[in-house]
Amino acid sequence: MRLDVPVELEAFRKLVRAFVEENAPGIKTKAGVRAPEEEQLPAIRAWTAALYEAGYLGIDWPQRYGGRPDAHPLEPFIVVEEITRARTWLPIGAATLAAAAIIEHGTDEQRDRFLPRIRAGRDIWCQLFSEPGAGSDLAALSTRARLDGDHWVVDGQKVWTTNGHHADMGYLLARTDPSASKHRGITAFAVAMDTPGISVRPLREITGTTDFNEVFLDGVRIPAANVLGAVDGGWRVAMSSLAHERSGVAARGIELVAVLTDLLQLARDRTVGGRPALEDSATRQAVGALATRVHVNTALVSMAKSRMAAGTDAPVDALLGKIFFSETHHDLAQYGVTMQGADGILVEGDPAVPAGGWWQDAFLYSRAYTIAGGANEVLRNQVAERGLGLPRDPR
Repeated sequence: MRLDVPVELEAFRKLVRAFVEENAPGIKTKAGVRAPEEEQLPAIRAWTAALYEAGYLGIDWPQRYGGRPDAHPLEPFIVVEEITRARTWLPIGAATLAAAAIIEHGTDEQRDRFLPRIRAGRDIWCQLFSEPGAGSDLAALSTRARLDGDHWVVDGQKVWTTNGHHADMGYLLARTDPSASKHRGITAFAVAMDTPGISVRPLREITGTTDFNEVFLDGVRIPAANVLGAVDGGWRVAMSSLAHERSGVAARGIELVAVLTDLLQLARDRTVGGRPALEDSATRQAVGALATRVHVNTALVSMAKSRMAAGTDAPVDALLGKIFFSETHHDLAQYGVTMQGADGILVEGDPAVPAGGWWQDAFLYSRAYTIAGGANEVLRNQVAERGLGLPRDPR
């Protein structure tokens, strides 16, 4: 295992950094995986297309669709790191996830139809997996699809659909064989979000913003040609595409370092007993403990990247990294609010709020990181049972 980036990739990093500085669509002003405002979409679509055109996205795609078979396996991580370091927008939506499913399980016709539109920034995708009664237990989904001639008719509800209100396409899981065991009888579909019968209801969150959505499917007719992979084989399609979505791990290290840097600046700006908070021993101890966790997180990210590049990663690597990152992010944001004292109750828009209210927004959002991608409580069970071989929880 090596935790550093090979020297030969530093030139690539410099190229990416220069490209991001010249072409990025502005600073992303809120923490977390957020949905942009409507007026920001044209710039983000153009930015996405530019990244693909420059060869910085889709690096591991087949060469026919713009990939580079001779690329170093760490290049996608470097791209994500540099975009995150610049605090600008990563491509929004679930197009990377959908592309992995289409490339591995789709037909040539599906690849020719969908992949160029993703590359051109024309299609934003959303992930239609989670349901009100099947969040952490995805295989318990109840959305149904029945075959009617050359179409599948879908009825059900999805929730926590990030960017669903912006999406052109959806990557959908639905149950096509209710009599099968819950991990079987599920089929994956590509569905146009303007199909009659699809209703998207944005959810207003505690942050005051709308990033997630409810999606209702009422008699939605999906062409049979839009089935991804085999009918009743959707669980395999979903799991394999999730396994391919690895580059997001790279953002975790850079993001926490950036938050820690901001926390240190806040500690210099705030006062305790008439002196900068950073000169207060209790503050220094608290910030030092958080800094230690940030450095541990960076080591975990480096370890995960090393194992992924070598093909020796285990499923629990990503689970452990997600748990540690999300809880450290929450505690950083919480301490950023705590350090403000009484000003911590101020909100965005108040002229006296530090950093324009970024810390308050980050703190309110931070719980989402502990839930998205699987609630940490559930993931701990998976680490115990699958990674450590401990007895299963009583069911």
